[in-house]
Amino acid sequence: MGRIICAGLGPGDPDLMSVRADRLVRSAQHVAFFRKKGRPGQARKMVETLLAPGVTEHAMEYPVTTELPFDSPAYIHCLARFYDDWAARLAGLACQQDIVVLCEGDPFFYGSFMHLYTRLQGRAEVEVVPGIPGMVGCWSATGQPMTWGDDVMTVLMGTLPEDTLVERMQTADAIAVMKTGRNLPRVRRALARAGRLDQAWLVQHGTMPQQQIGRLADTPDEVCPYFAIVLVHGQGRRPEVAE
Repeated sequence: MGRIICAGLGPGDPDLMSVRADRLVRSAQHVAFFRKKGRPGQARKMVETLLAPGVTEHAMEYPVTTELPFDSPAYIHCLARFYDDWAARLAGLACQQDIVVLCEGDPFFYGSFMHLYTRLQGRAEVEVVPGIPGMVGCWSATGQPMTWGDDVMTVLMGTLPEDTLVERMQTADAIAVMKTGRNLPRVRRALARAGRLDQAWLVQHGTMPQQQIGRLADTPDEVCPYFAIVLVHGQGRRPEVAE
């Protein structure tokens, strides 16, 4: 009886993987990873130099990504069937050997593996190896502390309605906005309405070779890949030496 082990790979730079994840990837005989059809897959690219010769690869290709609205019944039904199918296939493979599933960031922090994890309960032995979340790699890349003292940090999805984004941004001290990409214009408008645009940074491909960091106000909307995060650093209480 084998196991299904999901290895969190961290924000992008292979050097930021945990020792345990690195060891699992290097010794794996079977690896599975998500990818968009026709693409190599970000998780797979991260371990390019680590996989052993002869490893068996299982590419889990999303049936849709942005072709349908993410909250539409058609999208939900299509993705549900996809996860059902792969949960069954991985459970079958794990009857004979260990399967290492690759996951960017941390598997339990908005990771696609969560959809498999819930479906695999009672069907296979499942382990999850945590990883550094992508936003942590991004805010470290800016060279600025993200939160101070009793700052409240809010993590938002760029897919949220603009009014909801504004409401949450107005009450947060530090902000991380994920799932930007084509949602960047909405995020920019929300930050402007909340009076936070001048404080915002856009980090693209954080910790990766093509990393770019800049003020959001100076970045055009069309320049925003999927792997991009908008950050507003907190300005909370901190000990200062009295002069």
